[in-house]
Amino acid sequence: MTTTFALWMALAQASGAPEQSSSPLGSLGSIVPLLLMFVVIYLLLIRPASKQRKDHQVLLTALKKDDEVVTSGGIYGRIVGIEDKVVVLEIANGVKVKILRDRIAGRWPSQTESAPKK
Repeated sequence: MTTTFALWMALAQASGAPEQSSSPLGSLGSIVPLLLMFVVIYLLLIRPASKQRKDHQVLLTALKKDDEVVTSGGIYGRIVGIEDKVVVLEIANGVKVKILRDRIAGRWPSQTESAPKK
């Protein structure tokens, strides 16, 4: 153990004073790559995710009775009742389920809207 410590001490003394950076920016030059990585991560990950969350929140606040929606679990239904945090969906004739409002993934076009126009 003492030989390892002695080796480290010898290496530290041999290195002497730290070398000056040859970059004209000095220590700022080492920060630039970090800033560039943060900008890339922001543009590729953070910004699109926040936009998607905002769009989903707008969708949830605009829900109304008789909207046809699909849940995040893939259940398709028509809204028959809306409470503060719970939505009642009719998924078949007479079959109603309660789900959390934020579990609605999006609107589903009704059959009359998706029918081809002549």
